Amino acid sequence: MDEIRRRLAARSLVAGEKLPSVRAFARTMGVSPSTVVEAYDRLAAEGLIRSRPGSGFYAAAGTAPPLALAEIAPRAERDIDPLWVSRQSLDAHPDTLRPGCGWLPADWMPNEAVRRALRKLARADDAILSDYGGTRGSLPLRQHLARQFAAEGIAAGAEQILLTGSGTQALDLLCRFFLQPGDTVLLDDPCYFNFQALLRAHRVRIVSVPQTPSGPDPVAFAAVVAAHRPRLYVTNSAIHNPTGATLSPQTAHRILTLAAAEDMIIVEDDIFADFEPEPSPRLAALDGLDRVVRIGSFSKTLSASVRCGYIAARPDWIDGLVDLQVATHFGSASPVAAGIVHAALGHGSYRKHMSALRTRLARRQKQTIAALDALGITPWTLPRGGFALWCRLPDEADATELARHALRDGVLLAPGNVFSVARTAPDMMRINVAQMEDKVIAVLKASLASRR
Repeated sequence: MDEIRRRLAARSLVAGEKLPSVRAFARTMGVSPSTVVEAYDRLAAEGLIRSRPGSGFYAAAGTAPPLALAEIAPRAERDIDPLWVSRQSLDAHPDTLRPGCGWLPADWMPNEAVRRALRKLARADDAILSDYGGTRGSLPLRQHLARQFAAEGIAAGAEQILLTGSGTQALDLLCRFFLQPGDTVLLDDPCYFNFQALLRAHRVRIVSVPQTPSGPDPVAFAAVVAAHRPRLYVTNSAIHNPTGATLSPQTAHRILTLAAAEDMIIVEDDIFADFEPEPSPRLAALDGLDRVVRIGSFSKTLSASVRCGYIAARPDWIDGLVDLQVATHFGSASPVAAGIVHAALGHGSYRKHMSALRTRLARRQKQTIAALDALGITPWTLPRGGFALWCRLPDEADATELARHALRDGVLLAPGNVFSVARTAPDMMRINVAQMEDKVIAVLKASLASRR
């Protein structure tokens, strides 16, 4: 009886669902069938289950208790893996402080530009609001991106750009297009943790190369590529996540030379480009979109709620990706989402917002570094922009245990090993300077003190 009650409460047994047969449940519980018959009869008398003659017993309607928020809260006790920070960040209580998350606070975003775009879109043709979009996505937004690429020296027309549902979906499409289970993919170490999670979903083999302040270590990169012959290399060039490193021209040249020699494709995630004060070297620009594919989205600078990403690649790959996206998503990015993004990006207020945001982040970065320094926490390098600091904890403190301790005090941290394929960053942590508050420093101080 207790076991059936437990299943009803946990919703693993829902209204109308058939209970195990008497004999099957007797075997499961290690009791006699007559004991199960007695239990079922008592539960039926309580109204928790119903008997259907000749069919068996079924869970009755209205037997599950009301759903409590605690039941749907993120499980803090689960293993801290590449999905832990994402789930904790996305499902956290509104009062939770999130210096471990990978986005800006809502009041730092250009919300008025989005509202203006929504008002403009509300007056658009009915087709924009109701129909499927074209297979490549909004032409005006693709033309806007093509002009942006041209300013960087990339000659890519709108036909070489495919809009997607998000930056993550862009990478997922590329994995479906280029990879088979068992293929090898090269990542930076550390790297954006969702690269790992997504690639594991595609059942590929992941190898990694150590990151330096000027990009992946060239000697290690050459050795890994020669030894494992990866099919893809996935990276950030502008303001690397999580380290904040900037790719140097020398390292970029070496990467492209090795990629050509070993027939390796490069996927360059350029999502943090607008945070740079001035552009740094880009693999896509140096390569001319021959062996390099650029992906990106607008979730970090415009809105994470308006889901829209893109892929820029050579024409034959784009043609195949269009078919693949139709097969898996029946179309490109939502015309509504693409319309909002295009209207917001095309307004002069967006450029002014980004200029002010870069200044604000630079100021917050300086303040955060000073506050962390008082705790013995030091940045691995000083990023040229963005909101992430890759930091080393004092006295080889365990970042995972620190994160567990801080979460109990309502602060979400991002421990280093969730970013490290080789798990070589136990005393490192990514800290979002835009999400820092005085309470975060106090919790960090208390967490560090508790281990002494």
